[in-house]
Amino acid sequence: MKHVLFVLVALFCLLMAGCAPREVRYVVGVSQCSDDEWREQMNKEIRREALFYPGVKIDIRTAKDNNAQQIADIESLIGEGVNLLIVSPNEADAITPVIEKAYNKGIPVVLVDRKIRSDKYTAYVGADNYEIGRQVGSYIAERLQGKGNLVEVAGLKASTSALERHRGLMDALRETPDIKLIASADAAWLRVPAEKAFGDILSKFPDIDMVFAHNDRMAAGAYDAAVKQHREHDMLFVGIDALAGEGYGVEQVANRQLDATFIYPTGGDKVMEVAMNILQGRDYTRETVLSTALVNKANARIMQMQTAHIGQLDNKIEVLDKQLDTYLMRYSSQRMLLYACIVILVLVAMLLFFVVRAFWTKNRLNAELSDQKKRLEEQRDQLISLSKQLEEATHAKLAFFTNVSHDFRTPLTLIAAPVNQLAESNKLGENERFLLNIIQKNVTVLLRLINQILDFRKFENGKLSMTLSRFDISENIKDWTDAFRTLSYRKHIHFTVSVEPSEEGYVMIADAEKMERITYNLLSNAFKFTPENGTIEIKLSQFTKEGERWLRYQVSDTGIGMPAEHVKHIFESFYQIDVHHAGSGIGLALVKAFVEMHGGTIAVDSGEGRGTVFTLEMPVQQNGVPEENVEKNIVLTNLKEGAVLSADQETIQTAPEVVERDDKETVLIIDDNQDVRDYVKSLLHDKYTVIEASNGQKGLQQAMKYVPDAVICDVMMPVMDGMECCRRLKSEVQTSHIPVMMLTAYTMDEQKVKGYECGADSYILKPFSARLLQVRLRNLIDNRLRLQSFFADKTSLRKEPIADLDKGFVEKLRALIDEQLGNSELSVEDLGDKIGMSRVQLYRKSKALTGYSPNELLRIARLKKAASLLASTEKTIAEITYEVGFSSPSYFTKCYKDYFGESPTDFLKRKG
Repeated sequence: MKHVLFVLVALFCLLMAGCAPREVRYVVGVSQCSDDEWREQMNKEIRREALFYPGVKIDIRTAKDNNAQQIADIESLIGEGVNLLIVSPNEADAITPVIEKAYNKGIPVVLVDRKIRSDKYTAYVGADNYEIGRQVGSYIAERLQGKGNLVEVAGLKASTSALERHRGLMDALRETPDIKLIASADAAWLRVPAEKAFGDILSKFPDIDMVFAHNDRMAAGAYDAAVKQHREHDMLFVGIDALAGEGYGVEQVANRQLDATFIYPTGGDKVMEVAMNILQGRDYTRETVLSTALVNKANARIMQMQTAHIGQLDNKIEVLDKQLDTYLMRYSSQRMLLYACIVILVLVAMLLFFVVRAFWTKNRLNAELSDQKKRLEEQRDQLISLSKQLEEATHAKLAFFTNVSHDFRTPLTLIAAPVNQLAESNKLGENERFLLNIIQKNVTVLLRLINQILDFRKFENGKLSMTLSRFDISENIKDWTDAFRTLSYRKHIHFTVSVEPSEEGYVMIADAEKMERITYNLLSNAFKFTPENGTIEIKLSQFTKEGERWLRYQVSDTGIGMPAEHVKHIFESFYQIDVHHAGSGIGLALVKAFVEMHGGTIAVDSGEGRGTVFTLEMPVQQNGVPEENVEKNIVLTNLKEGAVLSADQETIQTAPEVVERDDKETVLIIDDNQDVRDYVKSLLHDKYTVIEASNGQKGLQQAMKYVPDAVICDVMMPVMDGMECCRRLKSEVQTSHIPVMMLTAYTMDEQKVKGYECGADSYILKPFSARLLQVRLRNLIDNRLRLQSFFADKTSLRKEPIADLDKGFVEKLRALIDEQLGNSELSVEDLGDKIGMSRVQLYRKSKALTGYSPNELLRIARLKKAASLLASTEKTIAEITYEVGFSSPSYFTKCYKDYFGESPTDFLKRKG
């Protein structure tokens, strides 16, 4: 296989070499001052000439007559590390420093067309601007025969080419003093500025014989200005450049727009030749002067023909270059294909060898694996069987723990609540109150253990959740550790809590109840393993991790410690170190689960004879919205008030005042435990009429018979459980409006969800506070009473979130009343028969949902119908009385006035 790998690497290298682009040996940067057609022609020539030098890359930048841009372009090219610079300076003074900088860095600089105010350049290629200016002056003197008025349209005056052309012109004209230079304008080498400048000159000078522009573009602009004033035939125009092409100098001469132009060679090919001589270390001429010539009407056509022929040859050269690249690429591809075929053949031969070898090896190994497979399958089946047995045993154990814990809650209710009530008595002696306090504390401990078992079941099922709140852990830790003070005194243990000072404080967003449970379990573990005269310490501090504040929480002791083989298993479920310190084996497993739920970590450092240190680290701020009331989220043990609340129970609030009623509300208690029924009845009998049932089926019968104002129902019962009973109550028309409060020992969220799906209005967990039960029941009944006012009007049915069954009942009752509105013999019994209820059931249902008896609803409907008829028709009061079902006009008038505050006659008078 090593040989195969070597061949593959070699093939890859060959392919990369064959497909690699042409190697770049030299990078030549070109900085043009402008983007006119003359420089465009130069750029083409530079690129074309570069084709004859393999490995040369051309990078052309154009400044568009802007000094700052050209300086930036040259700086960029210097920074990119070009091998040579070709520069046509815009203005000599401005560009000189940056060219000197490049020259001083050792980069060769070739100046084109224009020079700078320094000799720090490598070479110059271009025409002699002074000589061109002098030749133009001689041509003007000859053409005007030594006499006339001349106008000069100059290029950018700060450029060397413009200055030298002007100087050459003036030196030539000194020999002919009768030729006057009457005006000169700077047009910056551009056509439009030239047109404007010459237009202004035309308006000032009526007699002009010749116009000399420093390039053909400006000459064309001056000509356009003369055409606009109809003076183009009064003067001659001369330019410089003589570029061939549509609209350029040679064509302008041929079309008689210009009298003449002078060739100013671009010299791009010569520039590239000089540059490559410099780069390749060959001899070169520092000052390369390109020759010029006159172009007039005599040779303009010939120039056009020659230029066209040269252009065709240039195009052919470009086509040939592209074809050459194509042939080279095709050759490279074919060569690589050949290499690839050879390598593939070698690989196929090698693979064939390995395949044959692998085939024989496979047959030998298959025989060995077949025997091993049989043995492994037998072991697998044994492991699967053991795994299933272990899983079933674990689930059975957890189910047993959960069921036992639930069973504990009912007797715990009958212990905790009466004890709390006894603790409120003022008739107890000091010894009796001491004994009650002991009972209360141990009830709290028992409840804590039960909750721990239930939380562990939630943890095993992956349903353990957090309830966030904002609290100061440095303050709460004092309350959480008070329960261990007595134990520390009894065992003579030095127990301390230290908090490291912090400017940010120790307010955190976390699950306070779980933080308390962490503290309780760790301290219980510490006190269990620390002998007398030992030391236990809690330390709180903060540190920063990834820009966030974290809490470090340490619990250390000087106990017996743990050997290394136990430390690594300490957080495992049901793990116990020895039988001498027996426990549930789930406390530390829950601690680890609680810490990880907060996004933290827990570590233990322990050794035999040197004690144990538990270190917790977690973020101070958990993501989520904390509850405003912290007390709602933690287990409370209020010894003064004697109230024991579980983690899911609400804080007791004062019940709102309601209107006093003449008769007591009726409450139905459904529970299979006689003691629970007796106890709840003792709590309610002063304010309510209480009826009882021992299971769901009997409770349903009692509810159908008496239609109570509220139902308190246990979940787990024989014959019919609380879930089914609640569902049946909410599905019957007679009882669907009754609020149902469920009593349960189950803390699992899915149990609550099932209850709410069955229609339960509230949940109370066992053991419960007597005060909580009373307040919750009062709130449920009062909330139902408050809804009554919304049913007095039909529109309220579309606003209130009441049960569909109750909506249907009210709608059906209204429909029957509307149908029988004119029937003066209609009775409550008739309505009950049509709805399917007895008189008593109909009365209670109607009163509970609408606040009115059926008779009152009937009378109100008749009065509203009568008011509508009085307002919209011309019928008499007597006619309306009988139409809406009243037996006499006098009774109708009395009821109308009682309801609307005025008699029907007064209304008709006001209606007018």
